[in-house]
Amino acid sequence: MVEGGANEASEEVMLGALNEAQKFITDMCLLQEELVKKAGKEKLPLAPLDVTLANAAEIEAKATPLVKEANFRPGKQARGEAVKAVKKQIAAEYAEQLEDETQKKLFDALFDDIQYKLLRKAILDEGVRIDGRKCDEIRPITCEVNVLPRPHGSALFTRGETQSLAVTTLGTLQDEQSYDDIDGERSEHFILHYNFPPYSVGETGKLTTGRREIGHGNLARRSLAPMVPSREEFPYTVRVVSEILESNGSSSQASTCGGCLSMLAAGVPLKKMVAGIAMGLITEGEHYEKYKILSDILGEEDHLGDMDFKVAGTKDGITGFQMDIKIPGVTTEIMKKALEQARVGRLHILSIMEKCIDKPAPLSPYAPKILTTKIPIDRIGALIGPGGKNIKALCAQYDVTINTDEDGTVTIYGKTGMAAEEAAKAVKGIAEDPEPGTIYQGTVKSIKDFGAFIEILPGKEGLCHISKLSHGRVEKVTDVLKEGQVIPVKLLEVDQRGRLQLSYIDALDEQKK
Repeated sequence: MVEGGANEASEEVMLGALNEAQKFITDMCLLQEELVKKAGKEKLPLAPLDVTLANAAEIEAKATPLVKEANFRPGKQARGEAVKAVKKQIAAEYAEQLEDETQKKLFDALFDDIQYKLLRKAILDEGVRIDGRKCDEIRPITCEVNVLPRPHGSALFTRGETQSLAVTTLGTLQDEQSYDDIDGERSEHFILHYNFPPYSVGETGKLTTGRREIGHGNLARRSLAPMVPSREEFPYTVRVVSEILESNGSSSQASTCGGCLSMLAAGVPLKKMVAGIAMGLITEGEHYEKYKILSDILGEEDHLGDMDFKVAGTKDGITGFQMDIKIPGVTTEIMKKALEQARVGRLHILSIMEKCIDKPAPLSPYAPKILTTKIPIDRIGALIGPGGKNIKALCAQYDVTINTDEDGTVTIYGKTGMAAEEAAKAVKGIAEDPEPGTIYQGTVKSIKDFGAFIEILPGKEGLCHISKLSHGRVEKVTDVLKEGQVIPVKLLEVDQRGRLQLSYIDALDEQKK
């Protein structure tokens, strides 16, 4: 098995890496063999299997032409139903014999073997696959974006009988996935989840997440991650969910393609587009004297073939890969041809995807609006306030979420652009010393006989004297103001003791008149 990721590695570099890794694998195998010689125990003998299927040759002769006709019908469901019908027909002829449970199991195994031989022979001798394609031919592909109206981004990627509905959601940095594992504590701002409901293969049952689902999701995520912008470039948490609606051949690579399309539809500025393809292999002979490499394999070709090699990447190189084989090994020549055939197939898929969408769309109106600003490090405490009082007040006042980093980076998430901008102004005001002549939106905190104390920024209050409330005489402060009122005020001066002197902006307007 081979599994890994890369940052747009060329096929030549990847092949060289595999060859280099093989040296270390060989050393480990030799070490294990040496350990077996020194401390190994004799293996327990297996009892010889001396049971055989009665009338095996006769059954195979009858079934083979019927299975061949059924096995090459178009459509996964149609093929499956046709093979079942043939099996049922032959079983009926030998019903008495198959009453024995052992004979029934041998009968089932014989049918699997017939399909195995037919599929491989057609590919090796005629270059024809069970769905009629050539070895390097890719099934029809269709792409759609924004198929769902409410999510931030969505895409439907269909390749033959495999379909992925990918949905992208943009969140704040507080939505990052936190990990505490063997690598230590960390967080990821790009998350991909893969769901494989039973109905995608015509079955019923519970929606579960097992090793298969986790592995497929990790492969798709690993393939897309190098092209996802950094937090600094795009300060959102990006979550992609791939829902497999139909499956017959590499749904993980469909998730890679659908995930790429849905992120572009959501406005994520991907560095480049990413696509993936699954390659297969059929061999014959002890040293693979005869072989065929298959592009975009079906489920049957994975099950009855010798290799499942998934390769994902951009037009310039590989970003993710995974391979498992059912034969002792593959040669460098086979790997070289498989990688080149995968590259050609990947470029073909990318060309179709680009016709659907080839650049980030504008951000969805439903996505959070994010602004980033920088404040002096020594002002972080003033922004947060005692027990988080100041930052909580700002979040409540402007209906935003505010995050601060140790380097003074402040990220503001608002439901609307206006709310985020107003909050950014308030943050800037806290970070900077109040400047005389600046006009603030202040909140009346308390009223005294001689004036009102008004908060112009969280934690910063000033006095607006009764004489500064109006051009004319004011008998009572309460005639003009009331607690909780938000009014425009101008900062007249900051005295030597740091006290703020304010003037009601309406009073200034009257003086101008």
